[in-house]
Amino acid sequence: MIDKEMLDSLSVKEKEFFKKSLEGLIEQTYAVEKEYKELNASYKNLQDFIKQIIEVIPNALWVIDENGDIFLQNSEAKKCNGLLKEIDFSKESDEIEYENFFYLIKINRAYGRTIISATDITQEKRGERLASMGQVAAHLSHEIRNPIGSVSLMASTLYKRVTPKNRPLVEEIKKAIWRVERIIKATLLFTKGVSINPNTFQADELVSDIEFAVSYYSFSKEIDFHFDMQGIELKMDFDLISIVLQNFVFNAIDAIEESEDESGFVKIELKEDPQNFIFHIIDSGADFEDKNILYEPFKTTKTKGQGLGLALSLEIIDAHNGNIELLEKEKGFKITIPK
Repeated sequence: MIDKEMLDSLSVKEKEFFKKSLEGLIEQTYAVEKEYKELNASYKNLQDFIKQIIEVIPNALWVIDENGDIFLQNSEAKKCNGLLKEIDFSKESDEIEYENFFYLIKINRAYGRTIISATDITQEKRGERLASMGQVAAHLSHEIRNPIGSVSLMASTLYKRVTPKNRPLVEEIKKAIWRVERIIKATLLFTKGVSINPNTFQADELVSDIEFAVSYYSFSKEIDFHFDMQGIELKMDFDLISIVLQNFVFNAIDAIEESEDESGFVKIELKEDPQNFIFHIIDSGADFEDKNILYEPFKTTKTKGQGLGLALSLEIIDAHNGNIELLEKEKGFKITIPK
């Protein structure tokens, strides 16, 4: 507060000087306030810019302060916040498996803060695992093929020589051999890769091929098969599409076998529109236990099978530029293949 007596004692010239000084000080105060606001706005813009930068980073990113609290994180990090609890902060680099996903962890420290990035490497790890498993499976398939061929030949010879009452036993042996041969064929096809050879044929031929395959497949329950595919001409790889439909039918049979019902049905319907051929495969069997691993090779929740059927089917349909979808209202699949 300015003293009035002191102000009155000043000369006119001194008062004028004091006034100008005060005005200058006020102007400087306003200038400082303006610079502060501009600096504060620049800081906020910088913060927003940094947030936008980390937001476009495809991996999860956290910045942890000295108290261990999250100072900054992007949306990818928010999706897997539980991952933070699994991270060993003493390691600068690590690999972690969390909720069936694999992450590469990188840790850096600067200015009292810890920067953590987690990159999803699930596909790379699965690819490595699949390549390794595929090599082993292919090797085993080659090793098994020759003795199985010999057993098949001997079973056919034995079938002709045994008494009629023993022929059902030999037939079961032949069915088991056929199943092993089919697994070998699927494994080799999957590990070598799918290459299609389209040809024109009638859908009725598919029905005959599927019915023949079903006759070699073992199951204990009463199952009604309905294959509505007559009267349509198709152009695709007959052998590969037949394998796909057989895979879905066999999976349906296994699902019915695992259900609590004493009987069931498997139905395939083929329709077409101007652009596509559309298959619907529907069954009354037990529901899928884990839809996330349906197409994952060598993984299965069934008591039968090696987990290759749907994975191979997906490759074959992809090679035809088609797609496979789960049905919403019924238990089954929709396969669409462009004409």
